[in-house]
Amino acid sequence: MTDAQKEALDRLWTHFGIASPSSAIDLPALFGRDAPLSVEIGFGTGDHLASCAQARPEWNFIGIEVHRPGVGRLLQNVEKLGLTNLRVACHDAVEVLRDGLPAGSVDEVMIFFPDPWPKKRHHKRRLIQQDFVQLLARVLHTGGRLRLATDWADYGQQMLAVLNAEPQFVNCASDGKFVPRPADRPLTRFETRGLRLGHEVADLEFRRI
Repeated sequence: MTDAQKEALDRLWTHFGIASPSSAIDLPALFGRDAPLSVEIGFGTGDHLASCAQARPEWNFIGIEVHRPGVGRLLQNVEKLGLTNLRVACHDAVEVLRDGLPAGSVDEVMIFFPDPWPKKRHHKRRLIQQDFVQLLARVLHTGGRLRLATDWADYGQQMLAVLNAEPQFVNCASDGKFVPRPADRPLTRFETRGLRLGHEVADLEFRRI
């Protein structure tokens, strides 16, 4: 963590941070308003999330990330851009989805380029598993959108299989597979690196039913 990231984390956390959730978060009180809510899980450096919050001021955003330097960098951008519609949870996503977010309170979940755990013996550590998908279904309201992307082909196939098998979601792709890269999803640092290495990027989009 750089000194600037640590300073931003120490100074801005009180206003923009979400305490470890032990009960449902009062979202209108947290943001000071009612508005559609988008949640990004594993936002990394937070550049994409800050861009989304700036582009959609009528929405509220929550970022979930356990890597403190990334949280510090995001808070730097929040201050630089003057964002008021973004809050940050530096906690395990399972805890936030299970205990912090009220059922049916989320309009959109974004999970872009999660850790692929490329070795086969580590695939069980991948985020997109049946139990986790059911937590996503719990917080998304009917019609809510789940957006994912990965540059690891076999992880993309796993995501597709797990989500297509979950009856609480329907695939937005007409062929039941992948969707074109959305125009409103900017290139991330991880995506740029993957493309440079020759990886193909798979985008998925599902609706809560």
